[in-house]
Amino acid sequence: MLTYPSAVELPKIEAVVLFGEPVRWETNLQLIIDVLLTSGYPGNPYRRENSPHIPVLACNMDLMWVAEAQSPRFGHGTFMVCLENIYKKITGKDLKYEALMGKPSKLTYQYAEYLIRAQAAERQWKQPIRTLYAVGDNLMTDVYGANLYNRYLEENSRKGSKSRIQAKAAGGRGSATLSQDDEIDNSWENELASAAAAHCRSVLVCTGVYDPHTEVPLDTRESVTETVFHGHRDFRFEPGLVEPDHIVPDVDAAVDLVFQLENFAPN
Repeated sequence: MLTYPSAVELPKIEAVVLFGEPVRWETNLQLIIDVLLTSGYPGNPYRRENSPHIPVLACNMDLMWVAEAQSPRFGHGTFMVCLENIYKKITGKDLKYEALMGKPSKLTYQYAEYLIRAQAAERQWKQPIRTLYAVGDNLMTDVYGANLYNRYLEENSRKGSKSRIQAKAAGGRGSATLSQDDEIDNSWENELASAAAAHCRSVLVCTGVYDPHTEVPLDTRESVTETVFHGHRDFRFEPGLVEPDHIVPDVDAAVDLVFQLENFAPN
């Protein structure tokens, strides 16, 4: 008969936050699974009924990234794929995220715009920044996220125009009411102030993950596999969102492009 050491009394772990890929994947995968399947008490045995599990928050969803090696290296997105599949294999259920942050999530770009507005205010710039430029080497995170935020900015602009028309039509008889969806969106947007930009342009550089010699198929009905869509499981693949506005050789060329588009001549 096997005997086990007595359980170690540990304080409850309230949530799991994933920032980046670890060095020893097997150890970290084991520990995270232990925490999830024991409702935050890893010193205890697994529980049969453990749904919903404690909150999991994650960022940095790049499947791969480029370093000195000739081939791309596994990124934190790959670690997340491993965790999701291990959890589902053991429990038969999908791992649920409380929040996904970092590129390509909309909140990340909202926060970036907030910081840009703060810097502009410090410099006492009078004109609002109407166009943002997002430069990156990854179609599935950098370009996808920039285009997703551009879609949000355009929708936000349309909503703003509609609200102004409704307010004008009301003629002082009361403010226009917000829909439930608008109220939910505003709950976090108010923390960062509403968006001021009108556009977010995606600029793809060719010095990293992106290979200019490969293309994403236009017909995705039979070809949306892990070899095509390297984005996270919870983000839907849309060909239009991985189409960059501009493609340039490197970051230096991206800066020159922005200067050209904005008619800016540095001193």
